[in-house]
Amino acid sequence: MADDKKQQLEQKLWNIADTLRGKMDADDFRDYILGFIFYKYLSEKMDTYANLILKPDKLKYEDLLKHKQRRLYLKEVKEAALDKLGYFLEPDELFSELARRGNAEGKSKFILDDLTKVLTHIEQSTMGSESEEDFGNLFEDLDLTSSKLGKTETAKNELIVKVLSHLNEIDFDLQNTTSDVLGDAYEYLIGKFASGAGKKAGEFYTPQQVSSVLARLVTVGKTKLKSVYDPTCGSGSLLLRVAKEVKEVGGFFGQESNPTTYNLCRMNMIMHDVHYKKFDIKNEDTLERPQHIDKSFEAIVANPPFSAEWSASPLFMSDDRYAPYGRLAPKGTADFAFVQHMIHQLADNGTMACVLPHGVLFRGGAEGHIREYLIKEKNYLDAVIGLPANIFYGTTIPTCILVLKKKREHKDNVLFINASQYFERGTQNILRPSDINKILETFKDRKEIESYSKISSLAEIADNQYNLNIPRYVNTFEEEETIDLKEVSKHLKNLEKNLQKADNEIAKFCKELKIDTPF
Repeated sequence: MADDKKQQLEQKLWNIADTLRGKMDADDFRDYILGFIFYKYLSEKMDTYANLILKPDKLKYEDLLKHKQRRLYLKEVKEAALDKLGYFLEPDELFSELARRGNAEGKSKFILDDLTKVLTHIEQSTMGSESEEDFGNLFEDLDLTSSKLGKTETAKNELIVKVLSHLNEIDFDLQNTTSDVLGDAYEYLIGKFASGAGKKAGEFYTPQQVSSVLARLVTVGKTKLKSVYDPTCGSGSLLLRVAKEVKEVGGFFGQESNPTTYNLCRMNMIMHDVHYKKFDIKNEDTLERPQHIDKSFEAIVANPPFSAEWSASPLFMSDDRYAPYGRLAPKGTADFAFVQHMIHQLADNGTMACVLPHGVLFRGGAEGHIREYLIKEKNYLDAVIGLPANIFYGTTIPTCILVLKKKREHKDNVLFINASQYFERGTQNILRPSDINKILETFKDRKEIESYSKISSLAEIADNQYNLNIPRYVNTFEEEETIDLKEVSKHLKNLEKNLQKADNEIAKFCKELKIDTPF
């Protein structure tokens, strides 16, 4: 029943998104539709909470629109709402009220100015409060003056009123606390936008099946997590996926350099009912200006930008994240810089799982030196998992997952899993539930499966000069079937006889028709 409800909501929201599609490119209409859904969500949460506060006085929040003691009541509601919800909306600023005014008497009324003020007021309502950083500039990508919405103010207004009216008809069912239908639908929309965003998709979204693998890897044997961290958190999908694998997460921490994606991540957190006091998302470059450097985390998951550039400044040689290794990741491939950063922030009892391009397994130079240090000196590497090619948006390259722990149970070996051939083929390949389960069961049981997984000793890895290329450890060679040459020769002779018979038949027909034979 919950799945049906979720699918229906997803389809309704995507149909509304179609109202904006064609008017602008995918990035723009993504920001508008997700922003308006978020505004409706905040409004419904505000209305529900205000009604709860006013219930002893036998009042509804809408009653305050014309109440004599409006200001007194609003002051009390605001104080409570800022603490509980982190923001405040007056009754005439609620989504339903704006949608009603925009479509009064069946005619499109001008509401763009009012809507702009409301969105600004949501942000301003948090100033000076504990939630100020979590709500600041959340709606900065919703430019209601943009010509992308229409050439005239009237055209812009009509489009926005149409979208708000359609959204207003949808029941978000926020009273149902047993499921996260709306949060899942929001995640679904983000995924849909990512599927059409090409290379840009990797900046804000990790495919759900990959998120599932990473989340399950870092939660093996755990029902609660003190904290989870993603240094390149995008829309926050990975962080939220980890929460689905355990009963409780104490805190969500992340950093994202793109301002638009940073806003999307905060919205996504709130839409999944993560309280503002439980998440701390920062908008900065993680490698250059880390914002959580004084903290360590029980679980770390990441899908960093593949082989991105970074400054590789010599000044980093005095940075605690990089100094122990004696080498910095190359300027043109920051993959190991992210690994070093995450290891620095990993708690002693923690697990880290990150997706990286295959090059990190075998490239030499500084990367080879860092790889050797991680294995030989620190012995942090727990598993290497090879994934299929073409499972990420915007790139077809094969990737791998590195699993690292500071305190490993299996200190004398590393598990290698070659899952590269287990997937469903398509325009974009996907990991099926059976493929994901096979990876996780192999990892948890630490078992060897022919042509799939191998437990390799540290001595064997050292003999390979710390080259982690998976085929060096997992033998994927399949013996070819023996060919009986006598049978092949016999078959060819039979074919020759049959061909001769066919030629004779054709020659006979040609003679009867008094035409030349074709041979």
